[in-house]
Amino acid sequence: MVKSNQDRATARFLVGRGKVDEIKTEVVRTCVDLVIFDHPLSASQERNLSKALDCRVIDRTTLILDIFAQRARSYEGKLQVELAQLERLSTRLIRGWTHLERQKGGIGLRGPGETQLETDRRLLRARLRQLQQRLARVARTRVQQRRGRERSGLSSCSLVGYTNSGKSTLFNRMTGSDVLAADQLFATLDPTLRRIEVPVTGPVVIADTVGFIRNLPTTLIAAFRATLEETVSADLLLHVVDASSPTFAREIHDVNEVLKTLEVVDTPTLMIYNKIDLMDEAPRVVRNAAGKAEAVWLSAATGVGCDLLLQAISERAGEMRLRRTITMHGEYGKLRGQLFAEGAVLHEEAVDDNGWRMRVEIPQAGLGRLRSLLEQEGVTVEF
Repeated sequence: MVKSNQDRATARFLVGRGKVDEIKTEVVRTCVDLVIFDHPLSASQERNLSKALDCRVIDRTTLILDIFAQRARSYEGKLQVELAQLERLSTRLIRGWTHLERQKGGIGLRGPGETQLETDRRLLRARLRQLQQRLARVARTRVQQRRGRERSGLSSCSLVGYTNSGKSTLFNRMTGSDVLAADQLFATLDPTLRRIEVPVTGPVVIADTVGFIRNLPTTLIAAFRATLEETVSADLLLHVVDASSPTFAREIHDVNEVLKTLEVVDTPTLMIYNKIDLMDEAPRVVRNAAGKAEAVWLSAATGVGCDLLLQAISERAGEMRLRRTITMHGEYGKLRGQLFAEGAVLHEEAVDDNGWRMRVEIPQAGLGRLRSLLEQEGVTVEF
């Protein structure tokens, strides 16, 4: 590994010429055929470095995409990976192949036709549109499924955390599922949802999602938007942390930064410090001054402390504020004003027939009361 403390990036190599020579020396000494930069590289920088080092050069985004491609199993996962790869490739197409230029026929019309570069771009754009349309259909299906869960009044919890923090192991422990749980990066790409019984509160839907990483490329966040919607729409986030990691504080910060990118900032969060079987720690629930459960220390591998987690979820679920979408016609202006007066409206947009579609946030305990009130008024509800 070669480290660089350079303050400014250079346009040609990203690093200085002296650092390139240092890397070249290491390449020759160790006989490697691949160099990975832990920093985004432009297409020209990749080409220049490959020529200078006489081996293949990639950056961290390309590496992550390659890992994602190996991990993708479901139809949706493969679509999302291909979309991210092609969007990245679209910025790296260079020069046409002049020997493949097409000639226009006819007198006075001799000259270059469509170059190979133009053909590649056209085919790439067509494939990108096709993938986006397919993913849009998958996203619509997810929205319908989510609305079905919301109609039933079930609360939803989403496991989030740094990659390899033990989310899938905990998910399997809590739900009795057999989701792949491996000691490797991004073992989980596709979201998995299961229903579990929580003491006092009753059934809750829990989702296992893709792990986060430091400086997660924005292209991946965009491509996996449909998958990450399970996190965005969750009523409670279960932030799983590998407490045995020496860098767990930084990993918590990195996960929070990705959540900010997804605009998930107000969702209640319960911290879960996992892997205490590798440490000298006892299972426990950490509470704040008001007595509210803020964190749980447990081991997903052995199951120690998982009963405490269910109790903590039960406590937090009782105080959850649920977000729902309602659609009402213009004659229900009084009811609309009441929702605004209670501060329940998060977002509103006009719809046909002088109506409104509103995103409201209410305490879980008030869901039944709101449902009854709206049904009495004859309002269309999209729970």
